[in-house]
Amino acid sequence: MTHTTKTQISWLKVGAMAALLAAPLAVATPAVAQQYPSADETLDWTIAFGPGGGNDIMARTIIEILTKYDMYPGDISPENRAGGSGAVGWGYLFAQSGDSYGISTTSGSFVTTPLQADTPWQPEDFTPVALLATDDLVLVVNGSSEIQDIEEFIAAAQASPMNIGGTGTVNVDFIVPTLFAQKAGFEFDYVSFNSMADQTTALLSDALDAMVGNPGEILGLIESGELRPLVFSGQNTPAALEGVPTMGDIGFDIGVSMPRGLILAPDAPAEAQDWWIETMKKVVETPEWAEYIATNTLTPTVIYGEDFRTFLGNTKNGFEVVLREVGAID
Repeated sequence: MTHTTKTQISWLKVGAMAALLAAPLAVATPAVAQQYPSADETLDWTIAFGPGGGNDIMARTIIEILTKYDMYPGDISPENRAGGSGAVGWGYLFAQSGDSYGISTTSGSFVTTPLQADTPWQPEDFTPVALLATDDLVLVVNGSSEIQDIEEFIAAAQASPMNIGGTGTVNVDFIVPTLFAQKAGFEFDYVSFNSMADQTTALLSDALDAMVGNPGEILGLIESGELRPLVFSGQNTPAALEGVPTMGDIGFDIGVSMPRGLILAPDAPAEAQDWWIETMKKVVETPEWAEYIATNTLTPTVIYGEDFRTFLGNTKNGFEVVLREVGAID
């Protein structure tokens, strides 16, 4: 009796062991996370301004580099979502919170728009990838204008206020001429546009007295003589604007530059942020990026990840002080 029971138990143990060995291994194997980025997912790239502006040019330059060097495995869909000095586009990205496939380029308006509009987002809310460059503005008049240089412009503006155009409302395009006017002692009326194309058309049709813009956006019109550059807001005049004085050269340095960077939607997964940081480190080393920096007269200024978030917060605080001083915000 006892012998039979032991034998039965032994066979039961063997049977149980065989059943365990026959069980599918996948049952005990944890699920593998989907690799980022997936070739099956389309990257939704928001451009918060219209075609042809500095933000648009930077975004499409990065996309061209990603495509040329096969850095991104899936499709990329760039969409111009202009309006409200960037509020519409970045608001769209803000609503994609937690999504790995929402991305956008930034400009000065990314910092200034929340200071003067009731946006649900602040610059620090987004997932920071990198500050890639800073740029400055050139003040230009119509090539047919009687004003030949910045001294004549200041004299004319002191005699009668000018209207000066810029892209966006209370942003760097507004801050630069405002600080310059304060230092140079003249007044002006600021006219905002949603795109560089619109404001350039207005200036060339004499609906504006002058405008500010990124040199790279209007360099062709400057070289053709359709626009006449008067003064540059940066510390050093780029080679493309040889002969044009800086605001500092004539005693009115304003110390303001525009940050251009890359962000993901708020609360994007860490693996997405890490992937984009590593990828942008490759992008900025390409000859195409170097050409973009030179052509658009930008200053390469690269800061990655959380350091970029800190930079955005510090820049916003500095801009807020300036805007309050000039009475642009309460």
